[in-house]
Amino acid sequence: MSDQKTYQRIVLASRPTDAVTPGNFRLETVPVPTLADGQVLVRNHFLSLDPYMRGRMSESKSYANPQPLGEVMIGGTVGEVVESRNPKWKAGDKVVAMFGWQEMAVSDGSGMQKVDTTHIPLSAYLGSVGMPGVTAWYGLNRIIEPKAGETVVVSAASGAVGSVVGQLAKKAGCRVVGVAGGKDKCDYVVNELGFDACVDYKAAADAKALYAAVKAVTPDGIDGYFENVGGDILDVVLARLNAFGRIALCGLIAGYDGQDLPLKNPRAILISRAKIQGFIVSEHMDVWPQALKELGGLVAQGQLKFRESVSEGLASAPEAFMGLLKGRNFGKQLVRLN
Repeated sequence: MSDQKTYQRIVLASRPTDAVTPGNFRLETVPVPTLADGQVLVRNHFLSLDPYMRGRMSESKSYANPQPLGEVMIGGTVGEVVESRNPKWKAGDKVVAMFGWQEMAVSDGSGMQKVDTTHIPLSAYLGSVGMPGVTAWYGLNRIIEPKAGETVVVSAASGAVGSVVGQLAKKAGCRVVGVAGGKDKCDYVVNELGFDACVDYKAAADAKALYAAVKAVTPDGIDGYFENVGGDILDVVLARLNAFGRIALCGLIAGYDGQDLPLKNPRAILISRAKIQGFIVSEHMDVWPQALKELGGLVAQGQLKFRESVSEGLASAPEAFMGLLKGRNFGKQLVRLN
């Protein structure tokens, strides 16, 4: 039985017009509800912050309905059952769910998955062994379909998704090149994650310099590209793409705050006979069991490395989220709730 009387949550107070601001969010303190039969009370320990949340904050047409105003911000969580009136769940069960930006949640158990933390840290179920990991797995294996000896390029290579893509591509026998912002991230991608090379896009003065940097580390061209960012790097990759190259279009974070991302040379798509496929991982639930089994095994055996940026306390979530959209995070962005 939880003796806590109140908990905090963050709701969407207003929709951003351009860049996200702290004023778009509102921190509220609410009473802990009394459980009805069949319900469980969960204390959330970690909240996942992800780029897709920016799209949900807007009312523009998208693949999912917009985040309603005045309601708890959407988000993945991991936590622990602290009280249960549901025979399928007991206090102490560790669970992953989509309870959003709040310290506690009440559920009837639907949408909750019990997880084992014996060999896998609880937080990893929001990263490498969660939605970001499955996103990486699907885009690489189902769209890029890498073959040994091919060159695969990954943008946002040090992030939660990109880091998994690169490591899986290396296991498939590919030459893997990352693109990341800053020397520290590039050093991590090569020295810790095992990529063959990494291009620091922040060190490139312009698109021409970026092309030269990418060309230098892709002497045999590019066969597969996992896109998280958009902008100049997509144009550069298209210019280096080999015949019948494949691009998995996962995200375009460079344009999430309303920036226009024109494609400067669409003719390159025709020249290379490229396949470009956008995807939303929640529309491919059939692959999740296989992907999570593989990813969980690799993490448990220490064969899949990951890094986390953790901000402390629910109130820190808006600033951490705005930092994520600007690339300030290093690895998977989480908020420790308690």
